[in-house]
Amino acid sequence: MMMSKTPLPTQETLEKNWYVVDAADQRLGRLATEIANILRGKNKPTFTPHMDTGDFVVVVNAEKVVVTGKKPNQKLYRRHSGRPGGMKVETFDQLQARIPERIIEKAVKGMLPKNALGRKLFTKLKVYTGPNHPHQAQQPQELTINTIPVGDK
Repeated sequence: MMMSKTPLPTQETLEKNWYVVDAADQRLGRLATEIANILRGKNKPTFTPHMDTGDFVVVVNAEKVVVTGKKPNQKLYRRHSGRPGGMKVETFDQLQARIPERIIEKAVKGMLPKNALGRKLFTKLKVYTGPNHPHQAQQPQELTINTIPVGDK
């Protein structure tokens, strides 16, 4: 009896697409989930857990992403310098005013695998404030994420 092997996708058979996502008026968590799935390649039939089968994602208008409820004042972002007493804490509002790209980056990074593959996948995420990005040459496709706009329930 012959065992049949599952064919693995190769670099030649895999095509890496580029997508542009507009973060304006999108909820942070729902947006990050969709982006993480595309980075991993879970939206493709060739998905393989131990391989990089995902696509590149360019996020624009990062400063316009929203969170619901009291999270703008209560959601905390922590970082540590590594020195005693080096903990820095800021709220969602403060970080959004200072480095809005980091909010989306942190949300997506937390949804990727915590290993070498996850770190490699994270490099395929490009986040920008404002509507412009320097990846026109890759001809990225517009990607609409079907979430309910904030305010509608």
